[in-house]
Amino acid sequence: MSRIRTFIAIDVDKPIRDRLIALQETLGRAGTDIKWVEPENLHLTLLFLGEVDDKQVIDVCRVVGDCCGALSPFAMSLEKVGCFPNARRPRILWAGVGTGTQEIVALHDQLEGPLMDLGCYRREERQYTPHLTLGRIKTDKVTFKLSEGIAKNQGWKGGETTVREVLVMSSQLTQDGPEYTVMSRAKLGGSA
Repeated sequence: MSRIRTFIAIDVDKPIRDRLIALQETLGRAGTDIKWVEPENLHLTLLFLGEVDDKQVIDVCRVVGDCCGALSPFAMSLEKVGCFPNARRPRILWAGVGTGTQEIVALHDQLEGPLMDLGCYRREERQYTPHLTLGRIKTDKVTFKLSEGIAKNQGWKGGETTVREVLVMSSQLTQDGPEYTVMSRAKLGGSA
């Protein structure tokens, strides 16, 4: 039996993706060693399941479809820039969610229980915070220019979109970075 590295995500549309790429370029001028998320891989992760038995993927897709079918489409905006764990020792740069935060957290929470029941997800200890990862910092030597860039972009606005579907994705790690494949699309109730 093979295993598939699996996660559940919300995609972003081209205008927002273009603004995210411009933001990466702006922050990249700081000179800090950052592994940027490739433009085609920019997404908002709802849950990372890790390695899932290929036979269980069908059940995962069914659970996601059932949960999404019971929810309505909603507006989501991407705005502000931040880092985890904190500004003194940033490891991950992210774009935050404004409008839609409550709906995304509710969607996450609704998916979490049934996926735990399947045995293919383990609840994380930290509280879920909706965000879109821009890049991972590869050095302990963070430049002042990066800290300044994060601070300057606190008011960044990436735009608003309507979330109409949730994706079940596979991730294959390669030398050039991860390659993502959509395994299923779960429409939110009432979406065409």
